[in-house]
Amino acid sequence: MPTRRKILAGGAMGLAMAATGPRLAWAQAESDKRLLLLVQRGAADGLSLAAPLGDPGLATHRAQWIDDYDAAPRLDSMFALHPALADTGRLYADGDALVVHAVATSYRERSHFDAQNLLESGGRKPFERKDGFLNRLLGLVGSSAPPAIALASAMPLALRGDQPASTYAPGNLPEASEALLERIPGLYAGDPQLARMWEQAQEANALRDASDIRNLGQAREAGQLAGRMLADPAGARVVMLDLPGWDSHAGQVRMLGNRYKGLDTLVSAFRSEIGEVWDDTLVVVVTEFGRTVAINGTNGTDHGTGGAALLLGGAVRGGRVVSDWPGLAPSQLYEGRDLMPTMALEAVLAGALSDHFALDAERTLRELFPGRAAQPVGGLIG
Repeated sequence: MPTRRKILAGGAMGLAMAATGPRLAWAQAESDKRLLLLVQRGAADGLSLAAPLGDPGLATHRAQWIDDYDAAPRLDSMFALHPALADTGRLYADGDALVVHAVATSYRERSHFDAQNLLESGGRKPFERKDGFLNRLLGLVGSSAPPAIALASAMPLALRGDQPASTYAPGNLPEASEALLERIPGLYAGDPQLARMWEQAQEANALRDASDIRNLGQAREAGQLAGRMLADPAGARVVMLDLPGWDSHAGQVRMLGNRYKGLDTLVSAFRSEIGEVWDDTLVVVVTEFGRTVAINGTNGTDHGTGGAALLLGGAVRGGRVVSDWPGLAPSQLYEGRDLMPTMALEAVLAGALSDHFALDAERTLRELFPGRAAQPVGGLIG
């Protein structure tokens, strides 16, 4: 476990690189819009995120889990939010969150590696492209391209490409001396941008790697850090953060309860930290594919197809579930086992991102997710 001194030394090194490296030396962004992308790696179970209690098929497949939703926030007459997502439920009630259900990318196999690659690259086939859809989004924004950063130790595929992007994570470096730590604020005093970044590094000193969220404290710190970076007028406009650990083959109820509580804590901390900028912010929560409808022999679920996504933020037309619900009867399942996807995740992302950044929706879909036949989903932002 790294000490505070090691973490601050890593932050100091990152800031020193910012002074000389173009990938962190950001100019003031012209865009006022902010984006936080959260990726639930491992294939999150959309049927647990927003349980279709109004569909009789759910009780057929998941009778032993139904009682967990007795006190869960009701989204409408059909769906209930997972009970661990209490703060997210309040955002939904305030019109600042929506659920997109029965959604999937164009990928129809069940490999994590291939599905995550296709989700991030936006290609038609896994490993077809070397750049990411989020990086291409920065190119579409053009002259007002927002500074982008991944809270991770390595650049995720979604942000790789021709447009500038950076990573932020405290490094595994030797301990810095107390004298150096005391001198750094003075070194950056003449540069307001670097001084602010140093303050952020200090405030994040307990965060080893924002993608390594193992408890509620780290989830809270990750949300606060992302909020500070996006709220800062000279900070980032796009932030990406991985949330690992959603592969629920065994003991799903307890495991996902902990994961959703972490997600809820992160979102709540982010909302508090970002302040008034929330009104110009879109938070997108996605995963590579869904889970099987039926419970397996180890009280979990296996790799599936259709799932759910979350859109949050003051920019969202929330308080609703957006879905062409296919039903959970055996004849309505994909390959007899999975939630049938009725909406393309690529079309959802293209519609939301184009409306948020005032881009042409059809061009956004072509550039971010080429070769898709679906139409961009409108009306999610505004």
